[in-house]
Amino acid sequence: MSAYPLPSATWAAPGASLGELQALGTTPLATAREAIIRRHNVRIIGEGPQTLLFCNGFGCSQQIWRHLATPLANRYRVVLFDYVGTGETDLSAYNPHEHSSLGRHAQDVVSICRVLELREVVLVGHSLGATIAMLAASQAPHCFTKCVLLTASPCYINKPGYYGGLALEDVNQMLALLDVDQHSWANLFAGLLMAPENVPTLGEELVSYFCNLDNTVARHFARVVFLADNRADVAQLRLPTLLLQCADDAIAPTEVSTFWMKHLPQATLKTLPAVGHCPHLSAPLETMAAIEDFLAPLSAAGAIPARD
Repeated sequence: MSAYPLPSATWAAPGASLGELQALGTTPLATAREAIIRRHNVRIIGEGPQTLLFCNGFGCSQQIWRHLATPLANRYRVVLFDYVGTGETDLSAYNPHEHSSLGRHAQDVVSICRVLELREVVLVGHSLGATIAMLAASQAPHCFTKCVLLTASPCYINKPGYYGGLALEDVNQMLALLDVDQHSWANLFAGLLMAPENVPTLGEELVSYFCNLDNTVARHFARVVFLADNRADVAQLRLPTLLLQCADDAIAPTEVSTFWMKHLPQATLKTLPAVGHCPHLSAPLETMAAIEDFLAPLSAAGAIPARD
């Protein structure tokens, strides 16, 4: 498959180089650090006292965070990465048996924090990345201090007594289309995520991400994501959490937010005026303002300069 150009491919602030991130020498820790940095294409920008780690949604690379990451790097240390087999990572590192659950991807997030010796990290996750952030925070709560979950859903498929937004037969049809025609699937899925009220270029960007996925990885990863049911894991999240939902989102409807709030008494729910499933693309200023308001107590404690 030929590569599709990504509109964001030349975004500014590429972050620290591998040599700047890894420790010098050949100690086991340095070797592990280098391996994980390469494995996940880790980038760090900014030098603020508080660390934000961004977890991408399905099919997207870390470039999708550019509208938030670049300005936030003026006040925070921002850590970006890609899931194995996506973005600019090594395809050979993707093992379907190893990455057969979202919990395994959450372990990767914890590994990144450990080898980089990150502490009191704020996890920011979108969609799939929100579930992975939730699982990572539950696996290693000592590494993290807060969670920000954008358009999060622990289960996309309708179940008895639970409305996830998607019928199983519709998900199966979407997965079957991906098996035979990735380009058509990419356009269909992008249209589902990016409501028609948004400018067309945003949907085109999503199509670019999806078309650039390796087909073998995309087919397996999509099944891991869309057939997952992590509802039982929600109550394990004990950290202060901000839930950001959009006013109209077919993938994570308001009923899903109600489920989150029922099981996360420590959570704060904020509805953004944006429509669709990707407010970090369609409403980045409102999204960033909501995140910074939530982080304000941390910012004050760490003497982080207020935004202009």
